[in-house]
Parts: sequence; C-alpha cells; structure tokens
Amino acid sequence: MNRIYNFSAGPSMLPVPVLERAASEMLNYNGSGMSVMEMSHRSAVYQQIIDQTEADLRKLMNIPDNYKVLFLQGGASTQFSAVPLNLMTKNGKADYIVSGQFSGKAAKEAERYGEVRILASSKDRNFTYVPYVTEFNKDSDYVHICYNNTIFGTVYPYVPQTGDIPLVADMSSGILSKPVNVADYGLIYAGAQKNMAPAGMTLVIVREDLIGDAMDCCPVMLQYKIQAENGSMYNTPPCYSIYVAGLVYKWLLELGGLEEMQKINEAKAGMLYDFLDNSKLFKATAEKECRSLMNVCFVTGDTDLDKKFCAEAAAAGLSNLKGHRSVGGMRASIYNAMPVAGVEALIAFMEKFEKENG
Repeated sequence: MNRIYNFSAGPSMLPVPVLERAASEMLNYNGSGMSVMEMSHRSAVYQQIIDQTEADLRKLMNIPDNYKVLFLQGGASTQFSAVPLNLMTKNGKADYIVSGQFSGKAAKEAERYGEVRILASSKDRNFTYVPYVTEFNKDSDYVHICYNNTIFGTVYPYVPQTGDIPLVADMSSGILSKPVNVADYGLIYAGAQKNMAPAGMTLVIVREDLIGDAMDCCPVMLQYKIQAENGSMYNTPPCYSIYVAGLVYKWLLELGGLEEMQKINEAKAGMLYDFLDNSKLFKATAEKECRSLMNVCFVTGDTDLDKKFCAEAAAAGLSNLKGHRSVGGMRASIYNAMPVAGVEALIAFMEKFEKENG
C-alpha cells in the first residue's frame, strides 16, 4: 500500500528515513538482540541512546550549558500544572498571554496554584492573530506564551522582551521548525507527537536557576529538580519515543540543521499561502503577520462545501485536513516531515476542487 499524505495536527507524519531506520532496528537494535521497546531503561545500551539523543538535541538547538534537557511523560498538558508548581513560588503570580485554546487552558490550570494575570488575549478576533505585548508585571514569577497555535494556525512573529522575568513557551507544534535562541526563554516545553516523535515523550528545556524551588505540594514526578538529578529516569521513561526522537534529531542534523529546515518550511508554507491568497474559493483564516509555518488553516465559507472538500481530499490520499472541531474549516499541518511533494499535491487538488465547485 502506498503511503498517503497525512496532514494531521498530531500525532503526525514522521520522516520516512526515520521510519525505515526504526523498522530496520525493530527486532535487533545495534546487535543487542532485542528491540528498544524491550530493553531495560537501566541498561548500558539504553543509557547510550538517551545520552546521544540529548547530545544531538543540544547541538541541533544550540542549547546553552546552563539549561537542563528533560525527556518526560504526560504530554504538554501536564506542563500546564508543572510550570506553576515549579516556578510560581516567589511571588505566587504569573502573566499569561492567551493566543489560542492551549494557552487558555494553561492559564486556567495555573489559577489553581496562584494569581494569574491575563496580559492580552486574541479571543476578540477568534484567535486569528497573536497579541503584541511589551509591558509585564514586575512581580510576575514568569510570563507564559504558546509559541505556535495549532488549532488557529498562528505563530508568534516576535519574542516577548520580558527582561529579568523568565519567559515560558509551549512550543509543541513549532519545535524544531526553525532556529530559536534558547537563551531568550527560561523554559521551553513541547509534546513530541507533532514534530519530533510518536506520542509519549514531552520535552522540557529549563534554565538551571529555575530548578529546585517547587511548591511543597508539587508531586515528585512533576519536580524538575528530581527529574534532572535522575537524568529523566526517576521512573521508566517513554523509552521508544525518546529513541525515535533521537533518530529525528539525527535526520535534521544530516539535513543541515534547523537553518536548512526553516528554508524548506518557509518554501512549503509560502506555496500554500500564495495559492490561498489568490484563490476565489479558499481563504486563509490567520492574519498575514502571524501565519504559522506548521499549521495552515483555511475555509471556503460554506460548511457543506468544507465537508465535501475534506471527504474528496481523503479519497485522493490527502488525509486529516478537517479543521479542529472547535473551529471547523480545514487545516493542513505541514510539519518538518511533510515533503514538498505533499504540499504540491494538496495545491493541485485544491485547484481542481475550485474549478469543479467554484
């Protein structure tokens, strides 16, 4: 069976070379006689896997030495709780910028542990843009943003300048899509299933001075200090997801790193947005200055026609183009693993659909 073009927002496509490498090592990893799925996380062979995975990620993202890299469980949503439990401990206050559903959920969860101030929200225009914020509360323990908004197809076109206040970013759907200056952030977290690996692993990159002052009520599994001291292996980690993430990091390094990946992503997104901007049937929903490279949201303006488009696209091998249930329309998630040919195939289908239904 031929592979389809999978535009799912997550779990999403993985690079074919990564899947082929994982398949070749499925029964016998590196002469160990067993699969990575089967081996003890306390074994020397697995320790080498997780160490190399961290080393490759540090190289890929140019992570400073004073940052810890943690491979955790629970998805990015667990970090909605872990962040305030670990960081909202000096003044008991935090600033949140709400640019979509996930940043809203993160803010609501943080309210359980301290005072949350919503600095700005783009809900007034259905989250079609990212608020530009330049002023922050000086007594805030941190400022939280969601870097790329999967559901609404927007991305931060700037890095909030928070000064001495740690900037925390949920980068789940934008991680590894282009270079970021890790030093601009106190903490970065991301679920793996959008651009790194199968669901199961959550990446946390945290500055060392932000570790070690968790609330007394913070569960041991959510304490960054405990996880850092135990090399992300306080208990059994998501072993296989970490292993595949390591293969993805190697694939990106061999490609030329995040600078090269950015060029490819900008080319893919540019093609699709250019078509949408010139289409008489389809319309991109995100405002131009905030358009995501990873999640392209669009509509026809007719709910029934949107449904017809998604059904016919799926039959043509262009899968999972239906928009999130909360907003409708269509969404093409074109993460790193989506080849240029996949975007070209989507545009060709959209041109055909417009001629037949415009």
